[in-house]
Amino acid sequence: MSATHQLLTALFAGTAPQAWSDQQVRAFLRHLFNEGVASAQPAQVLAQYLPVKPKGRCIVVGAGKASAAMAAALEAAWPDVPLEGVVVTRDGHAVPTQHITILEASHPVPDARSAQAGRALLKAVEGLGPDDLVVALISGGGSSLLALPVDGMTLEEKSQIGKDLLHSGATITEMNTVRRHLSAIKGGRLAQAAYPARVATFVMSDVPGDDPAVIASGPTVVSPTTAQDALRIVEKYDITLPESAYNFLTQHNKETETKEEKINPENSLHMIATPFMALQAIATCAAHYGVTPLILGDALEGESRSVGVALSGIAHSAKRHNVPVKGPAVLLSGGEATVTIRKGENAGRGGRNTEFLLSCAQTLQGEAGIWALAGDSDGIDGTEDAAGAIVTPDTLVRAKERTLNAEIFLKNHDSYSYFKEIGDLVITGPTLVNVNDLRILFVQQ
Repeated sequence: MSATHQLLTALFAGTAPQAWSDQQVRAFLRHLFNEGVASAQPAQVLAQYLPVKPKGRCIVVGAGKASAAMAAALEAAWPDVPLEGVVVTRDGHAVPTQHITILEASHPVPDARSAQAGRALLKAVEGLGPDDLVVALISGGGSSLLALPVDGMTLEEKSQIGKDLLHSGATITEMNTVRRHLSAIKGGRLAQAAYPARVATFVMSDVPGDDPAVIASGPTVVSPTTAQDALRIVEKYDITLPESAYNFLTQHNKETETKEEKINPENSLHMIATPFMALQAIATCAAHYGVTPLILGDALEGESRSVGVALSGIAHSAKRHNVPVKGPAVLLSGGEATVTIRKGENAGRGGRNTEFLLSCAQTLQGEAGIWALAGDSDGIDGTEDAAGAIVTPDTLVRAKERTLNAEIFLKNHDSYSYFKEIGDLVITGPTLVNVNDLRILFVQQ
C-alpha cells in the first residue's frame, strides 16, 4: 500500500463512505484524480511496448506535452542503446535527459519555436537507412508545438487559424483535420521523411476515440482525410482563411498529397496510455475504498455546460433513485468538451473543466450528497494554471456569501475566476501526462 493510501486509510478510519465529511470527500476525489494521472506516467507504461533494439541507428523524435517525460522513460528503459534525436514539449514540461535534445514551444497557440522544432525533427530523420529505427514519441499538444506551415503560408497565418478554431466550438478532431492539411510535417509527413527507416510510434492519447491520426495531428500517420474535408470544417464554423491557406487547400486533394510518398510497411504504432485506461485505474482505486465505480464513457463531447447538465442529471438520479448506480458511487467520464465563445460575447477566464463544473453547480443547486471534480490530466485547463476545480453541496452558498452570481460567471465564460474566489481550484502544475479530461462525480448513499 502506498504512503498516500495509508494516509487516506487513516483519514477514513472507522467511517463508511456514506458518512464521509466534506473534507474526506475532497481528499478522496483528489486522490482518484491523481491515480488516473499516475496510471499514464511514461516511466510506468512505456517500457512494456518497446520493440527489439535496432541494428542501426536509433533516432528519437517527438512532440506533445508528455514527449519529454516519454523521452526520459525511453532512456531509462534502453540505457545500452545509443540514442539521439530531438523532441518538443510545452513550456514548463521539459525534464532532464542525457542524450535526447528537449525543445520547448508555445501551446495552445504556436510561436516561432514551433516552426523551428518542426524543422529540427525533419532534419533528425534525414539520410536514414533500412536498418535504422526512428522512435516517435507523440502526445496531445503536439499540433501546436510542431507547427511547420506548408509552402507559401506564414506561421502567423497558421496561428490565427488555430485561434479561430479554438474559439469556434470545433471538436479536437475537426481542429486537427485542418491543422494536418496545412502542415509540412503532420499527416504522416514525418514518417515519409524518415523512409526507408522503420518508424515505431508510441502514442499517449488525449482525444475521444484514440485516433492516432488526430493525436498531435498524426506526424507519423498518413491522413485519412482530404483537403476538401478541411475546407468543409472551416466553412462549417465560418472561419475566414488567409488567401495562402485557401489556395493550398483548394489546389490539393488526397491523391496529390500522397501519391509519390513512401512509408515503410514495417512501421508500427503502440497506444501506451489512453483516457479509458486512466478511468479504469480510477475505478479500481474507488472500489478499494468501498465506492462503486461506473464508467459512463471515455469520449464524451459537446458544450461543457451541456455536459455539466447531463452528468448532473445522472448524479441526481443515482442519489434519488439508485439508478444507474446505488451510492456510495463515483460516476466517471473522460473526453474533451468544448467552450464556444461567440462573436460579441464577453470572455472571462476559464477552461472546459471549470465551465463544466460551474454548470454542474448551477444544475445541482446545492443538492446534498453530491460532489464533483473535473480536471485536465495535463494539469492545465485550457490556458490557465489550474487543472480544474471541485464542486461541493455548499458551493453556491459559499459563493453567494462573496456576492458571486454563478449564472453571470457562467454566461461570461469566467468559471476560473469563480472557483478561484471560493478557493476550490485544483492546482497540480504540469503533470507530464496527457490523457484528456477526467470527470468524477461522487454520490453518497
